[in-house]
Parts: sequence; structure tokens; C-alpha cells
Amino acid sequence: MTAVSQKVEPAVAEIMERMGRDAREATRELARASADQKNQVLRAVAGMIRARKAEILEANARDMAAAQSRQLSAAMLDRLSLDDVRVDAMAIGIEEIAALDDPIGQIMAEWERPNGLRIQRVRIPLGVIGIVYESRPNVTADAGALCLKSGNAVILRGGSESINSSGAIHRCLEAGLEDAGLPAAAIQMVPTTSRDAVGLMLAGLNGCIDVIIPRGGKSLIARVQADARVPVIGHLEGICHVYVHSSADVDMAKAVVVNAKMRRTGICGAAETLLIDQACLPSHLQPITDALIEAGCEIRGDARICALDQRIKPADDEDWTTEYLDAILSIRAVAGVDEAIEHIIRYGSGHTESICAEDSAAVEKFFHDLDSAILLHNASTQFADGGEFGMGAEIGIATGRIHARGPVGAEQLTSYKYLVHGTGQTRP
Repeated sequence: MTAVSQKVEPAVAEIMERMGRDAREATRELARASADQKNQVLRAVAGMIRARKAEILEANARDMAAAQSRQLSAAMLDRLSLDDVRVDAMAIGIEEIAALDDPIGQIMAEWERPNGLRIQRVRIPLGVIGIVYESRPNVTADAGALCLKSGNAVILRGGSESINSSGAIHRCLEAGLEDAGLPAAAIQMVPTTSRDAVGLMLAGLNGCIDVIIPRGGKSLIARVQADARVPVIGHLEGICHVYVHSSADVDMAKAVVVNAKMRRTGICGAAETLLIDQACLPSHLQPITDALIEAGCEIRGDARICALDQRIKPADDEDWTTEYLDAILSIRAVAGVDEAIEHIIRYGSGHTESICAEDSAAVEKFFHDLDSAILLHNASTQFADGGEFGMGAEIGIATGRIHARGPVGAEQLTSYKYLVHGTGQTRP
């Protein structure tokens, strides 16, 4: 046992270590599974999710009632909630994953050396992925489907607040695997809400877990990044910005800002700060703030912004570093694209930024000088989503510089190996 597992309840340690072994064994069978076999599972799961919609919604109703009694935040409740549309979206997302090209075995590059050796770089699965998440039961479906598509076994540890919903969805995944003759251990869900289970996963389950992906609030992700003994793919915060350049079309900018903030306030791609050029404050600020306030948004601004609109509350330094996940937006006036970029570099989290502009030079500078995972031009930050990128779904948004960046889909859940073909060459 690992040092971590010696400190936890023996029953939990036994469960988790067995899950790790079973997942590792399942990777061998997944390696032999054809693309058609994996897609058969995914299509079957999508059908089961539709057929069992009533069961999933009933389970979600139990989770929602418990969450409301615990007085969880509006953002958490929004993430937890399922309805007909969201359940159908899960099924559609899985079908879109099935329709993607299988990444496993793809030749990423190939070349021939002067000595006649032919070298290929080929995609392979990462292995066993541990996913720790809160609230969102749809992560169960998305993560299970993406890991299967990419040939990885996965151990899912959902939050206690979504245990019934995630369990109902996981049963659909298990049934699809069994129908196709693949091991149920390819997609496992931790059966306990004990926090010890998370600690064991972060320690790697005696070498059985190859990578951890967290998805949830700041405290969860901070714990994962601090305690994990295996590589982590993820992001800590989504402090996303929209910058309105003086050349921006006012109606377009208004539509983009309102959507970026208010479409869904509790997701990581929601805008938290608006930067707006001083030069266009007289023409652009009021239409944008009117639309935001009408949509129910509280606005906090710097001194220049507050002086122009008495409805806006003064912002302090903390506002520029706060991921509100709520109907609150901070606004700062800037002298131009350089000052906007400096603000984002200082206060941003490297997640997603958008520029509204018709000036191509400003857009080019914004794209060149910023290194956030996702940069958009004349589009809402809420497009920071694997489904919107054509990936079918995503497990999360990665903001690190190692391995995956941006939406983590099936292709991002792969590594590679080199295949070298010779004709009897020996090295002198």
C-alpha cells in the first residue's frame, strides 16, 4: 500500500486498489478493441440515456432536493440541474463522439532517415485516467465516452451532491460496455463519497492511475494540484475577459458581452471582466451596461466607469482576480489594446479571452501577445467548450503548457509512441 492508503479506512483502500487493478487490466482489452466496437458502445449508451431519461431525471431530483436543503450556491445548483434538454444534449454529445475519427493508431508524422529507417509517430492511449469532479452529472457521460473513444480506462469520482444522477448515468455506460463485450471496469465510478478515495486517486493507486483530471471549484482543483503524485490536466480558475476595442461595432459588442456573462454564469467560460477602450466609452458603455442590467447583472467598475453611470458599484482590487460564477461583472476602462493586454496578463488565469474589434492590427496584437489557452475575435467566451469546437464533448479546459491546452477531447487524451521500420540496419 502507498503511504497515503495506510492512513485511510481499510475498506476504502481495498475498494480503490481493486478499482485501480481492474482499470489497468481493462486497458489491455481496450487496446484490442476496434473503432467499430467502441462506437457500438457509445451509440448504445446514447440510446440508453434517452430510454432511461425518466430514471436519470428522478435521480437528479433527489440530488437537487438535497442540494437545496444544504443551501448550495445558485452556480452549483445550475451545474447540478438536469432537464429534458440537458439529458438529450448528453446523448447527442456521445453520438458526436462516436462520429469522430478514432484517434488511436493515427499516424501523426512519418519520415525516412538517410540510412533507410522509416519512422512513424503514432497515437496511443494515456492509460488509466482518474477524473475527480463536482456537481455536474453530465461529466459522467462526457468523461466516460471520451475516455472510451481514446482507448483509456477511467475511474470517475463525482461529488457527493450528484451521486444519484451520476450513478444513473454510469449504469447506462456499464450496460453499453457489457452489450459490446468490453469490460465494465473500463469505466468505473467510485462507490463511496469518502474524501479518502480522492486522496488515494491522487497518490496514483499504486501506479495504476497515469493522469488525473479535476473538474470543479477552486478548492477542489487547488487540492488536486497540490496533492497529486501523478500528472494533472486542468485549470484552477476561469477568470475570462472580453475586451471592447474602440473599433468594435457597438451592437455586436453588446451582444457578445451579454452572452459571455449571462448565458450561463456558473461555467468556467463565463466572462468575469469587461475591458473597454476609453475612446469609445461615450458610444459603447451605456448600451452595454443597459443590456447587462436589464438581464439582471450587477456591475462593478473602476472610477472612470462609475463616474459615467451611477448604477455601477465601485470595484476594488479583489474584483479583478475574482471568478464570480454569478451574475456579476467588473468593468475597467483602458487606454488601448496594450493596456488591455497588460491587465489580462496581470489578473487573468490563462483560460479564455475575447476581443471585439474591426481593427485587424488590434486583433493581431491581441492574439500574438496573449498566451491564454483560448482567444476569440468577435465571439462570446462561452464558446470555450469542446462541443462547440467540434470535439463532441470535453472533460475540461486545460490551461497548462504541458500536454493538452484548451478543450480536452478524445485526441487530447492520447500520447504517442514511435514505430521504426528497418531492413536489417545496425548502428556503426
